[in-house]
Amino acid sequence: MLLSASALVVTGCADTPAEGDGGQDAAKVDYSTRLLNAEDASGDPVQGGTLRVAEYSEARTLDPTKTYPTGTTGGNVMAAVYDTLVRYDPVEDEFEGQLAESLESDDLSTWTLKLREGVKFHDGTALDAEAVIGSIEYYAASYGMNAALLKQEITSLTAADAQTVEIKLAHPWAKFPNMLAGGAGMVLAPAAYKNPKAFKPIGAGPFTFTSYSPAEKTVVTANPDYWDGRPALDAIEFVLLGADSTAYETMESGGVDVTTLRGPEVVDEAITSGSPAMVSRVSMANNFWINNRKGFPGEDKRVRQAIALAIDPAIYLKRAAGGAGDATKLLMSEDSVWAPGVEPMPTDTKAAKKLLEEAKADGYDGKISFLARTDQASQAGALAVQAMLEAAGFEVKLELLQNVADQVQKIYVDRDFDIAVVATSIPEGDLFTRVASSMGSTSALNVSGYASPEMDKLAQELQAVEDPADAKEIMTQIEALWAEDAPGVGISSGALVNAWNDNVHGLEPSTDSLLLFSDAWIAK
Repeated sequence: MLLSASALVVTGCADTPAEGDGGQDAAKVDYSTRLLNAEDASGDPVQGGTLRVAEYSEARTLDPTKTYPTGTTGGNVMAAVYDTLVRYDPVEDEFEGQLAESLESDDLSTWTLKLREGVKFHDGTALDAEAVIGSIEYYAASYGMNAALLKQEITSLTAADAQTVEIKLAHPWAKFPNMLAGGAGMVLAPAAYKNPKAFKPIGAGPFTFTSYSPAEKTVVTANPDYWDGRPALDAIEFVLLGADSTAYETMESGGVDVTTLRGPEVVDEAITSGSPAMVSRVSMANNFWINNRKGFPGEDKRVRQAIALAIDPAIYLKRAAGGAGDATKLLMSEDSVWAPGVEPMPTDTKAAKKLLEEAKADGYDGKISFLARTDQASQAGALAVQAMLEAAGFEVKLELLQNVADQVQKIYVDRDFDIAVVATSIPEGDLFTRVASSMGSTSALNVSGYASPEMDKLAQELQAVEDPADAKEIMTQIEALWAEDAPGVGISSGALVNAWNDNVHGLEPSTDSLLLFSDAWIAK
């Protein structure tokens, strides 16, 4: 009894609880992408001081092919050390030069990257076209984030001259600059990766690596030879404080200056508090991935559909986040510019039971595990998931981990889970890359192991789309396939938030909630 896409997407919720019985009853929070309460300071930047940044997750290595280079997974430290070739402005939805003066294309297939004159790595060697090509090739060959896409799409990298790189792609790619605003654009000095077994964090960024204390902090120090002048700050300490709610409370009390937030409840608090913040709307702010690989329960499509039908996102958010976040099983938020206007998959325990019974009749034992963290909110959400799945007939074991870094290792590296709670965080500014990387059959970031030639084809059709209005038909098909194949379960849309205190100025938000610190300073 495999359910069709029409049954899963168009039908209204069969047994979703009424408001007050697990449904959301909090006032709706505005998750639109914008800067909040960030007034430009008058006068010249104050020189000196150490900025303390509470990281969401630890960068256990500063090799951007080993640590995911995003604002929630240790990317801020790496951006401080390496800088990026371009910067994404999430408010204006535009790209601007950073280490590069410009990145331009007439046809979205051939891109010309012009580098700044005189930029030096921390070891004194030149950041030129050959160094950029070598760094990108190392990143792709070492399977950094989105490397499979880069290997698939980049047909040639050519040094036209010492300051110019010509990049040819297999297909038109509207948001290709986003690759060079993230990990692939964090340019490593040749000496950094000369010996892969002894990686050295040598870049051309505004700060140089100083020290790392595991599970405690990473310290970087101002680079006096930075291309845009020595930073105002003397140093930055990137510290680990545990849950993002703890980090936010510490920031409000003055213990740290900046933090990155992902949890729905603390995100809502930050948005409504009046503190300076960068709010970045994301779809799939919280979701579950189901392991589709051979030997795991989710190998059976009926099991995946049963899981998706049994889960009520509103109940999960009520237990795990006090009802914060916009509950939805859709891939794209109903408020997203990319939303095609379809209805989400229903919550239907009876239909889930029937599918599970069919799978059991074919030999499945009904046992499944759910991977989450040990903090109070995560445990409450995990218990809610356990109850919903057991109501459909599953036998559920909870596997709880201590921190985000362990969670990343288990899910993204080991791929050892049945169901795991994650944040795929699909941004408004680069839908294609996140869909292709999270569900592409050959993508190294496809943690679920989902493989669908049809989904691959639909994702490819998104690649050249610049105007979301032109993607409605494609997105309608993608949402239908997401519901029918059920490689995961959508839980909520919402936002990622970079928050800072009133006396902090000059932070520059970029792609994937990264922050650039070259112009940052602290008012006395």
